Amino acid sequence: MTTMIQYEVKEGVAIITLNDPDRPMNVVSPEWLDEMIEVIDKVAGDDSVQGAVITSGKAAFMAGADLKGILERMENNITLDEALAFSRHATGMHRKLETCGKPFVAAINGLALGGGYELCLACHHRIVADDPKITLGLPEVTVGLLAGSGGTQRLPRMIGVQASAPMIVEGKTVRPAEALKLGMVDAVVPADQLLDAAIKAIKDGIDPVRAWDKKGYQIKEGKGLLNPIEGFSYSVATGKIAAKTRHNYPAPIVNLDAIFEGTVLPFDKALEIETKHFARLMTSPEARNIIRTSFVNKGRADKLFRRPEGYDKATFKKVGVLGAGLMGSGIAHVTAKAGIEVVLLDSKIEFAEKGKNYSEKIVKKAMERGRMTQEKADALLAKITPTVDYADLEGCDLVIEAVFEDIEIKADVTRKAEAVIPETAIYASNTSTLPISDLSVASKRPDRFIGLHFFSPVERMPLIEVISGKDTSEETLAHALDFVGQVRMTPVLVNDSRGFYTSRVFQTFIHEGMKMLEEGIDPAIIENAGKIAGMPIGPLELTDALTIELPWKIVKQSIAAEGDKYTLPCAYNVMKTMVEDQKRIGRRGGGGFYDYPEGGGKTIWPGLKDLYPVAEQQPEVEELVKRYMHIQALETARCLEEGVLTHPADGDLGALLGWGFPAYTGGTLSYIDTVGTRQFVEDCEAMAEQYGARFKPSAWLKDRAERNITFYGPNAG
Repeated sequence: MTTMIQYEVKEGVAIITLNDPDRPMNVVSPEWLDEMIEVIDKVAGDDSVQGAVITSGKAAFMAGADLKGILERMENNITLDEALAFSRHATGMHRKLETCGKPFVAAINGLALGGGYELCLACHHRIVADDPKITLGLPEVTVGLLAGSGGTQRLPRMIGVQASAPMIVEGKTVRPAEALKLGMVDAVVPADQLLDAAIKAIKDGIDPVRAWDKKGYQIKEGKGLLNPIEGFSYSVATGKIAAKTRHNYPAPIVNLDAIFEGTVLPFDKALEIETKHFARLMTSPEARNIIRTSFVNKGRADKLFRRPEGYDKATFKKVGVLGAGLMGSGIAHVTAKAGIEVVLLDSKIEFAEKGKNYSEKIVKKAMERGRMTQEKADALLAKITPTVDYADLEGCDLVIEAVFEDIEIKADVTRKAEAVIPETAIYASNTSTLPISDLSVASKRPDRFIGLHFFSPVERMPLIEVISGKDTSEETLAHALDFVGQVRMTPVLVNDSRGFYTSRVFQTFIHEGMKMLEEGIDPAIIENAGKIAGMPIGPLELTDALTIELPWKIVKQSIAAEGDKYTLPCAYNVMKTMVEDQKRIGRRGGGGFYDYPEGGGKTIWPGLKDLYPVAEQQPEVEELVKRYMHIQALETARCLEEGVLTHPADGDLGALLGWGFPAYTGGTLSYIDTVGTRQFVEDCEAMAEQYGARFKPSAWLKDRAERNITFYGPNAG
C-alpha cells in the first residue's frame, strides 16, 4: 500500500514506521501526506486496532518539509490559491489524525523538526528517547516560512503562548529534557524502551479527543488585546521583531500574527487563519530566496555538487601551511580539526609557535564551554607542527600559502616549497586579490596551482572561494574541492581575475559608503542605511575594521599592474585623504572614520565634518539602501558576464557567506530577480546619470532585461 511508510499490528496496536527509501531522512511531501491519510483511515477502520504508534526507521524521526519540493513550486511562481491548497493538504492530514477517534502516540527516536514535530503535536501523546543529541522544535521561521499544519495553534494551546512564542517566532529548538519540562513531550524514556513505552501508553488508555475539541475549552492566554498584559506582551514582541529584522524578514511577524489571531478563535477557524498566513509566506520572495540559497544551494555546494567528474576522490593526510599569521593559523586549526596532519611554517620559530597557540586558545575555550574533551583537544593540537624548515613539508599532499599580499614574497615561498613537496601535491594560495595566474608563474607545475581563499576568522567563516587560474587542471580543481569537503566547509567556484569575486564585489559596498561621505551625507545616515539594508554593520565601521589602508593598498597594486586600464573606485579620493593625508588607517591604527576610546566603544571622528561637511539637504534612506544593494548586485552580474562566476548559485552563496549580504535577498543575483531584471536595469541607468558610470548596466544585462531573462526559475538564461 505504501512506499514511505511501513505498517504492522502488534498486540492490537498499529506500528507506523516512517522510512522513506529514497532519502536519508524522512520529510513531509505531498506523496507522504497521501500515504499518511491512507494509513490513518486504515487505523480508524480496523476495529481490532486499539490505537497507533508513529516512529521512524531512520536515525532521525522526521526532518520537516521537503524544501527542494517547495522551492520547485516557488520557482514556478506558485499562486496564492495553489499555496492555500498545499497548506490545507498538510493541515487536513494532521487534523484527520487528531480527530479519527483513536489515540496516536509519537515515539520520537531522533530529531523532530518543523513538519516532523508538527506530526508529533497532532498525536495525542508524545514520548521521546533519552538522547541529548535529539532536537525538537518548529524552526520554519528560519527558512522564511510559517510553522504550519497546526504548529502555531497546537503548541500555544499545549504549553502557553509565552513558552511557545520563542519556538515559533525565533525557531528555537530544545533537547528532550527541556522539552519535557516545557510540556512539549509527555515522557522521556531510554531509547531501547521507547516502542514498548508507546505501546503501553496506548493500552493504558489515552483520550483520543484533544482538549480544544471539548465543549467549553478556552486557551488560558487567548484573550488578545482584551487582556492588557497579553496585549502588552504582543506589543513588546512586535517591537523586538522589528528591531531584529528591520522589516526585511516577514516570517517572524507573520508567525506572531498567526499565534495572536488564532488563539482567540475556535480551533478549526484558527487552522484556517494559519493556512492563509502560510500561503502568504510561501508566495513571498524572501522565503523563496532563503530556501534557494541558504538551504538548497548551500546543501548542494557542501556535497561538492559541481566537482569535475572522472577523477578519483582525494583524501588528504598531510598539509603544509606557509605563514602563521591570523589567516595561516586559522587554516591550520580547521585542517587539524578535520584530523589532518599540519606543518605550520614561518620565518621564525616563535612566529610558527604563536600560530599554534592560536589553536590552543580556541580549544581551551571549547573545553571551558563543555564542547570539547581534553582528549580531543590534545589530539587536535598534536596534529600541528610549528617549523621554520621547508624540509618538513616533505610528503605534503597540499600546501596552502598564506603569507603577505606581495607577489615577490609569494613567489619566493612557492619556489622553496615546491623544491620539497611531491610532484603530485597541490599548491594553493590564500590570496584575496592577486590573480592566481600571475602567482602561478613562479610555479614549476602551474596545472597543480589553485587559489583557496579562506575568510577571517577561518574557524567561524564556513566559506572557501576556490579559484582556478588559466593553467589549473580539472583534476586539481576536483581534488581541491575534496579538501574543502574534508574540512567541512562550503566552496564557491570562481575563475581568475583581480579581486576574484568576493573581494571585488564586497569593495563596492565600502566604496559606496565612502563616496556618500564625500557627497556630504551625514555619517550616521550612511551607517544606518547600511544596517537597514540588512548588512551586518555600516560601511564606514566595516572599513575601519578592515583598515582603510587595505582597500587603498589594493587600489595601488591595481594601478601598478594595469595602469590606465584600471578604473579608479569612487572612493579613491576619500581613501587617499584618510590614509596619506590624515594618517587615519582604521581601528588597528588607533582611529579612522571612528574614534575608539580606551574605555571601549566608538564615536564618529569629529574631524570628518571638517573634511566632508554635512550637506543641508539629506537624501532619503531608501535611496541609500538602493545604492548599496544595486551596486553590489550589478558588480556580481558583471562577474557572471565576464566568466569570473560560472553559475549564479556561486555568486549568491559567496555573497551571503563571504561578506554578509542579507539572507532575505538570497544573494546578489537573486536580488536582481526579486527586483525584476527590467526594473533593476532602469534603476541602474537612472543612478548612472545621477551618481556616475559605475552604475551603468552593460549591453549584456540590458539584453537580458529586454528579453526578461532571469537568473533562476523558468525564464533563467
